[in-house]
Amino acid sequence: MLLRRTCLRWTAASAGALLIAAASITRPAAAQATPAWSDVLARARGQTVYFNAWAGDEKMNDFIAWAGAEVKKRHGVEVVHVRLKDTAEAVARVVAEKTAGRHEGGSVDLVWINGPNFLAMKQQGLLFGPVTQALPNFRYVDTTTKRSNVIDFTTPVDGYAVPWRMAQIVFVYDGARLKGAPPRSAPALLAWAERHPGRLTHPNVSNFLGSTFLKQALLDLVDDASVLQRPATDENFAQVTAPLWAWYDKLRPHLWRGGRQFPENGSVQRQLLNDGEIDITISFNPAEAAVSSRAGLLPASVRTFTFARGTIGNTSFVAIPYNARAREGAMVLADFLLEPAVQARMQDIAHVGALNVLDAGKLSPAQRALFEALTDSPALPTAAELGRPQLEPHASWMTRITAEWQRRTSR
Repeated sequence: MLLRRTCLRWTAASAGALLIAAASITRPAAAQATPAWSDVLARARGQTVYFNAWAGDEKMNDFIAWAGAEVKKRHGVEVVHVRLKDTAEAVARVVAEKTAGRHEGGSVDLVWINGPNFLAMKQQGLLFGPVTQALPNFRYVDTTTKRSNVIDFTTPVDGYAVPWRMAQIVFVYDGARLKGAPPRSAPALLAWAERHPGRLTHPNVSNFLGSTFLKQALLDLVDDASVLQRPATDENFAQVTAPLWAWYDKLRPHLWRGGRQFPENGSVQRQLLNDGEIDITISFNPAEAAVSSRAGLLPASVRTFTFARGTIGNTSFVAIPYNARAREGAMVLADFLLEPAVQARMQDIAHVGALNVLDAGKLSPAQRALFEALTDSPALPTAAELGRPQLEPHASWMTRITAEWQRRTSR
């Protein structure tokens, strides 16, 4: 069984016809047409794609290396993983190249992106495309029920980025230590922390998991979550986030080390759980418990829970900068990542454990069987346990929440 048990809500839908446009390159801010696929394959052969991707997960790094080897074998495209600590590094590089007038031959060919970074690149005309309808495997993508595949943090993707993996916030705990029902709301988490001081923490808010911890709490505490689908402003930010800061001010003294120190990232937080220093961690991967226990990074007794009202779910994308040197090679790699067999491999906890972006109704029986054969684990959450994913707030909320947390904790 796969994470198929988890939150893969397949729906039948007919595949749309591919749009194949004539090749032309226009000024950076304009929409750019893409060549026919046979031309893409021909031009891609011999190219080197510099894939700028976050490198904080070794299983994901191994998957990217495997994908690169496969693409080279099949299509003659070399893939170089440019390992990032933060996607903003790649965005800054493209911005600098545009400022310098380097509109061709850029250093970034493909970038793993979503949220504020995608918004910034789209707004500044830094993306090549639209490209999705030119990719043969895009016909398998679920664009109906998995809305984050086409709307990223409230921003329409418009074909300028290719979905390749999904995620949803979960909390991981050690069932051997945390007895009884886990806390399934922000208020319940506060009450639990008050009863178990020092047994909860979150990554530093400069890390995306730390800011997501606060964002998820806000979503659970706010009366009307629809306000978070609109940009945060000077006029509404303080009022809307007031319940969050009231909650956090009560929570912080009960965190690990009195809320004076925070783990740098999710890996450090996971190690604290493994070492028995804390009892609950946050993850953006529903398979985190299963993958980590299988790898010996967490005990076999770890399990997963979410908030009763649901937790944030989103999609990660790959996108091609407007001035990429190896546009065609980048398109070939992006299309490869959408192949059902590749999506199944990525979802398998033996490899990565990331949720797929596909619609099972668009797959053949043989393709669906790939997902039915994936590695199972008692640490994988069921669909009922995951619940319905909640929409990401507008990217501006995370930016302002991070700044406000840093201001408050530096006092």
